[in-house]
Amino acid sequence: MRRRSLIRNLAEYGLALAVVKSLQYAPLALAWRMGFAYARLLDRALPHLRRVAYRNLAMAMPEADAKSMVDGVFRNIGRLLVVVAKLPSIRRENLSRWIRLEGGEHFQAARQAGRGVLFAASHLGNWELSAFAHALLAEPMYVVVRPLDNPYLDRLVERRRALAGNRPLFKKDFARAILKALTNQQSVGILIDQNTAADEGVFVDFFGVPACSGTGFAKLAVHSGAAVIPGYAVWLEEERRYVLRFEPPLDITGDVVRDTQALHAKLEEIIRRYPDQWLWIHRRWKTRPPGAPSLYD
Repeated sequence: MRRRSLIRNLAEYGLALAVVKSLQYAPLALAWRMGFAYARLLDRALPHLRRVAYRNLAMAMPEADAKSMVDGVFRNIGRLLVVVAKLPSIRRENLSRWIRLEGGEHFQAARQAGRGVLFAASHLGNWELSAFAHALLAEPMYVVVRPLDNPYLDRLVERRRALAGNRPLFKKDFARAILKALTNQQSVGILIDQNTAADEGVFVDFFGVPACSGTGFAKLAVHSGAAVIPGYAVWLEEERRYVLRFEPPLDITGDVVRDTQALHAKLEEIIRRYPDQWLWIHRRWKTRPPGAPSLYD
């Protein structure tokens, strides 16, 4: 990868810091409007993101109103920006203003059984608030992350992620640390919905299209004996807040391909309930089976 220039890094950081601080100190009603405006600017500044989303929807959900769906994706990004900016002011005593919990009994049952918990997370709704809220409602957890290319932005994001006590695990050396945490009956969250290189994953059916998906999650589940719980925080317009949902634990068979497929079948089921809150702008089907043409320009 070509080395990034210091000027570029500082310019990106300065812009991001201005956005975050403007949202952090604005009254909430104004912050929501500003967040949506910033998301619209992102949409216009990076038009390829919308093109990727349209391509993904054409393959995965051809029956959907693509424009309306992608508009919803950017509104979701706007809400995400606001919440990340406001994290320093979110505490246990005012958390219910932002989010409520459903399915907490699944987590508690796993803990009472003396098991660690692997949360199967995704870029659905507000994944940052999901981990943050869990730390306040139950206990801090480990979150597997990939450092951002810009080190200044990376520090900005990590400081906010750590406010509730969550601890990062970096992808390059995370397996041993995750197994240790799960052996100690702790919780670990991993995003499972991103494209994976062919030498690191297997192809599974995802919205009817072969998608290369990492096998690390399924292998960790087998080796650790942890409970695998799908978890996500989605926006409920009628309540004007999020709901953090924990689904019942998934059965893990030990067959890596079968388990990876089961994880993605559950993920697809959840995304179909809230399709305008998933990050369709990601090139999820970038890696192709041998000999298959690229799906993106």
